[in-house]
This record gives sequence, structure tokens and C-alpha cells, in this order.
Amino acid sequence: MRCGTTRSAANGRDRGSESTSKNPLLVRVVLLSSVLCACASSAPMGRVAFSSDRAGNADIYVINLDGTGLLRLTNHPAPDTNPVWSPDGKRIAYIRDNDEIFVMYADGTGAVNLTNNSAIDGAPTWSPDGTRIAFSSDRDSNLDIFVMNADGTGLANLTNHPAAEGLPSWSPDGEHIAFVSDRDGNLEIYVMNVDGSGHVRLSTDEADELGPAWSPEGARIAFASNRDGDYEIYVINVDGTGLAGFTDNQVDDTNPVWSPHGQYIAFTSDRDGNLDIYAVSVDEPGLVRLTDDPAQDFGASWSR
Repeated sequence: MRCGTTRSAANGRDRGSESTSKNPLLVRVVLLSSVLCACASSAPMGRVAFSSDRAGNADIYVINLDGTGLLRLTNHPAPDTNPVWSPDGKRIAYIRDNDEIFVMYADGTGAVNLTNNSAIDGAPTWSPDGTRIAFSSDRDSNLDIFVMNADGTGLANLTNHPAAEGLPSWSPDGEHIAFVSDRDGNLEIYVMNVDGSGHVRLSTDEADELGPAWSPEGARIAFASNRDGDYEIYVINVDGTGLAGFTDNQVDDTNPVWSPHGQYIAFTSDRDGNLDIYAVSVDEPGLVRLTDDPAQDFGASWSR
């Protein structure tokens, strides 16, 4: 693991190195991702799962947070991307061939196709109790948020809106789902009840907002926005107040994800010439780089 440049304590934004279809949201549903690590004695324990093409094709890998113990979980001719740990850490949901949602055990065995249809399905997110998975799909001729049981049964369309809806994130209490929609002309973040009712718009900027990620305590949502020209990582309270930026450079920083205890936000960035995984501390200055490979590393998730 290599620690990067620090961020300004005055404005809370990092100062790292500067370098990074038909429906843009649909493309991002397939590619969006994130991962986390930390430096020295403050480094949390655990592993991250992520996607990498370091063997010539996008597959799922796991690695310790100190950069050791790299293990390849999938070896398939189709790309395997966007891994997401189940809450109990025993399973990983992921996308195969850009359009199907699979689940496997955390050791890479027992892969099962949960969606198995001709639609484009992506962006899986587990319910906090691990019994359901929300995801994006265009199976009803439009991109919407669906939910299914963890075995693929009990499918339901939660949004059913003529706009494009995608990139769901389940709240820690299991009562709400954050998602992205272009129903008001540009991509904004919304929150709805878990039954699909009560849609509330959270972000109100003319720029595009992507990849909402609920904080572990449920009070904040991290997301990526191009409101400053390129995509940067921001955090906002769930009532829409308290906007704060955490990155600031001339490349795209996307796909934020919180550490299990809410101390860090990981993201994907090509600030050093190719896609790698970085993280910033929420409370202290500092930027951390977890992966450092000539390949593209992206689409990761942190085990609890």
C-alpha cells in the first residue's frame, strides 16, 4: 500500500496528482465501483473485493487492506465486475458480461446466475439483513430499480418511471433506498421508501450526480458529481444539507463507498494514469492508495 499526498485541512479536499451506449447512466450502472484502505496504525482490518483486467480480462479479486494476500476469485472469458459483499461477508454479488447478476461464495465457488434474461441488469446492492438484492434493469424497456430475494425469486419493480433510474444504495436500517434518476432533466440523487413509495429529491444541482453510497450510521450519503467540471467525491446529509467535498483534482474520482465504521470513503480514480483504488479519511487529512498496478482496478467493495 502506498500513501498519497495529503488533503487540505482547511477545505477538506485532497490535493493528489492530476491526470481520467446510448444511455450514459446505463453505462455507469455496469462500470461504477469503489474500494477502501487506510495507512499505518489507523488502517482498518478486512478485505476488499474489486475488478481488475490485470490478467487480460476483467475478473474479481480480493486483497487485504494492507495490499497483501491478492487472490483471484473468477476466471471467466466474460467480464466479471462490480463485486458487492453480502452483509455477513459470506457471499459476493457481481455482474457478469455487463448484463447479468451472479452471486458466489466469498472463496469464488458456487456461482449462480440470479437474473438470467436478455435485459441489462447491474448495480446490485444487498439489503442490510442479506435477504434481498436491489439492482438496476431495463427489462421493462426502461432503466428502473428492481428488488429480488437473494435467491433471485420475488422480483418487483420499485420505480416504474419513464425516466432512467439506477445505481441503488440500501440504507443501513433497511427502510430506504437511494438512487439516481434523470426525471428532472439531469442525473440527481433521490431517496425512496423500500416499497418504492415516497420519492424525495436529495441533490439539486444542474450537474450530474452519480453513485450514491449510504454511510454506515445512515445520516449521510456520499456521491460523485461533475458540478466542478470533472467528477469529484461529495458527502451530503440525508436531509439535503451539509454538502462537503472530499476530492479536488483534474481527473474523475467516482464510485464512493464507506468503510464499515464510516471513517473512510474509498473511490476509483485515474489520477496516476490508470484506474486504481484510493481512499480519503472523513475526519483527518490524508489520501491512501490501495492498488498500484498497470492494469485497470475498479468496481470494489469492502468486507465487514
